Amino acid sequence: MDVQGISALITGGGSGLGAATARRVTDAGGHVTVLDRDRDKGAAVASELGALGHFVEADVTDPDQVAEVVGAAANYGPLRLAVNCAGIGLGARTIARDGSPADIDAFRRVVEINLIGSYIVATRAAAAMAELEPLDRGERGVIVNTASIAAYDGQIGQTAYAASKGGVVGFTLPMARDLSSVGIRVNTIAPGIIDTPLLAGLNDEMREALAAGVPFPKRLGTPEDYADLVMAVVGNGYINGETIRMDGALRMPPR
Repeated sequence: MDVQGISALITGGGSGLGAATARRVTDAGGHVTVLDRDRDKGAAVASELGALGHFVEADVTDPDQVAEVVGAAANYGPLRLAVNCAGIGLGARTIARDGSPADIDAFRRVVEINLIGSYIVATRAAAAMAELEPLDRGERGVIVNTASIAAYDGQIGQTAYAASKGGVVGFTLPMARDLSSVGIRVNTIAPGIIDTPLLAGLNDEMREALAAGVPFPKRLGTPEDYADLVMAVVGNGYINGETIRMDGALRMPPR
């Protein structure tokens, strides 16, 4: 699918993976609706995109807010692309060193944003895409979700994060099958260690240590790597129902 002239919705578009993807889409001639909870960051990215971008502050866990954003995005062209980049992390063991159990509210919040939020955005965007006229090969739209290699190689303290991302991997194929009748493709990218704001607190020594563990290339991934893969997935009409690891062949150790 060519993004020229389409409308795209990108969650978590105010930074990191989402911001890089927004830039790629607008560079290719698509209009981007940046959805983010951070008003300042989201508005800054939308301003950078110029006439091809606008920002809407919303919470991906609220179905009504998401439906409103989907409707707004459709005002800028046929909504044919939705990219789920909104997400949070949490480091917490199943039981703490003092023997106390994990905070279930914190676990629930990670699942709500990373898994349920992705599902809400995908379903609302798919409903809008299904109303569009199909393109030449019957395609109406593409949904790209973001998982993580933690879905496969979750480390100590990553039960909530791994569970949420594993859920995204789990719904990818059945969602693609659900939407096959209306010509909507669904794929997921599972990044490895990416140099995003989540790693902003690490010093150079720690970054170098992380990069050294990647088989090849021996560097941290970048948001631009992710955006490039999104564009490749969007452009290849035969990739559907797939989760693609983007990790330089890294397999995470227990800690």
